[in-house]
Amino acid sequence: MSDDLRRLAELFLVARRPVAFTGAGVSTESGIPDFRSPGGLWDRFDPREFTYQNFIGSEGGRRRYWELGRVTYPVIRAARPSAAHLALAELHRLDRLDCCITQNIDDLHQRAGLPPDKVIELHGNATRTRCLECGAAYTRDEVHAWLETRDEVPACRKCGGVVKPTTVLFGEPMPAPALQEAERRARAADLFVVLGSSLVVYPAAYMPAHARHAGATLAIVNLEPTPLDAQAELVIREKAGVAMAAVVEEVRVSARRDEPLGQRAAP
Repeated sequence: MSDDLRRLAELFLVARRPVAFTGAGVSTESGIPDFRSPGGLWDRFDPREFTYQNFIGSEGGRRRYWELGRVTYPVIRAARPSAAHLALAELHRLDRLDCCITQNIDDLHQRAGLPPDKVIELHGNATRTRCLECGAAYTRDEVHAWLETRDEVPACRKCGGVVKPTTVLFGEPMPAPALQEAERRARAADLFVVLGSSLVVYPAAYMPAHARHAGATLAIVNLEPTPLDAQAELVIREKAGVAMAAVVEEVRVSARRDEPLGQRAAP
């Protein structure tokens, strides 16, 4: 184990409110492509077509969105939690994680074992949908089955209204409750660990800045430089899964040795 990874494990051991912040780099390790990278989905589809305004404004806009969904959702559904997802779930079981704030929409944190109330999804969740008129909820599996059996734009089975995934589209406001809770938890954290995020998508990328300004130790695990590297006390150029698997093993060994783990305060 490198000195930096050992240091990150020590930070988790002594922190009272450690918070993780995950980005696309965590999900790419599960086989979910990064849309923005060369050869990614935005090389095949024009992101300007997939705005919230286009979705709610016309049936043609919705049809185009669901054409994209037919391509992307099976990839998300087939993905399995990565080593980073599993490590965060284990840190929760060891009482070493206050919550996980995520930019990802794939539900993999929950599938890895993190309780839903410990996952704050800033950009929504691709596995759930709802009717914009009556609020009826449908799983994405249900809606995907409609798409596979009928060549039509999904409509609510109760009222005929527009059915939309709970993901945040371009031009759509982020869910205020999630944004407010993420900011509250970031400001209350004493350790804030960024995993696999370039920190260029706002307002999500404000979260580590909120934590740092409130006095938290900021650690960044990312393969590429980020705009906040200079503010971080620890920067690790490594894959999130590799780093967190090593960190959680060190934390687990320390817990077995009954070393002091610190006292956690209520969030």
